[in-house]
Amino acid sequence: MKTRVTEMLGIDYPIIQGGLAYLAYAELAAAVSNAGGLGQITAATLKTPNRLREEIRKVRTLTDKPFAVNFAIARHDGNYKELLEVAIEEKVPALSITGGNPQPVFERLEGESIKTLVLVSGVRQAQKAEELGADMVMAVGQEGGGHIGREDIGTVVLTPRVVDAVSIPVLASGGIGDGRGLLAAFSLGAEGIEMGTRFIATQECVHANEVYKQAILEGNERDTVIIKRSLGAPGRVLKSRFTESIIKKENEGAAYEELKDMISGEANLAYIYEGDDNAGFGWGGQVIGLIQDVPTVQELFDEMMATAEKGLARSNRIMGG
Repeated sequence: MKTRVTEMLGIDYPIIQGGLAYLAYAELAAAVSNAGGLGQITAATLKTPNRLREEIRKVRTLTDKPFAVNFAIARHDGNYKELLEVAIEEKVPALSITGGNPQPVFERLEGESIKTLVLVSGVRQAQKAEELGADMVMAVGQEGGGHIGREDIGTVVLTPRVVDAVSIPVLASGGIGDGRGLLAAFSLGAEGIEMGTRFIATQECVHANEVYKQAILEGNERDTVIIKRSLGAPGRVLKSRFTESIIKKENEGAAYEELKDMISGEANLAYIYEGDDNAGFGWGGQVIGLIQDVPTVQELFDEMMATAEKGLARSNRIMGG
């Protein structure tokens, strides 16, 4: 495949692995990059400069292909500058920026050769990212897992809106988990895709507990809910008694102080690492309705390419080609 995304990032397929807090580490990132996409490690949940440096170097022992480091700015509470310095010192090929104002990051990256991707949930955000110098944007629709936009715009509408609003490449995100989604993204004008939830259900996502993976396999598109909407930071999670109790408290007017333990990183870890669905939650998108297996990343890529080719042939037949 050849798009501006593959050319700018030096990858074979325009498929980006999401940042995946507490899960996006060297094993998964390297597997995605080795399969031809762009794998990522997450800086926020590595927390210290030394740990980030070690993980970057670990990726390089597992792959010689390009990879990225994700900076979920909101999770750092502004304390990401030391981590950013490590990424620059290690000359990582690319950075993705999510969940906050990326301007300080771009100011520091000025003059560096690192490619930049910014996650956006609306047209104005995309235009701002382009103004700041982003190389590409990832437009996430409300179907996506994890933090999404406040305006509930679906991927099918958001993607072409962003494509029409900026001149830089756009990747579609949210609700995409197979070759049909990849082909659909191209049809919408995107030059690639970002996937998060789909990569959790792979063999190389070694940090995800089997309970979490099984819930993704068994769930359907109705088995996710939105938490933190009352806090202005909506995020899509797997439906459970625990997440329903969060929503109940929100509906009752609970303030952040009452909710903070339930929506914390510790609560997230209790579920995704330990499988304790009475003490925590797992992020997940509506795409769980399309996920029925836990392949290797290479097997996933092979399936996606085969499915996309069949879909393209079908479209050509329909169009009379």
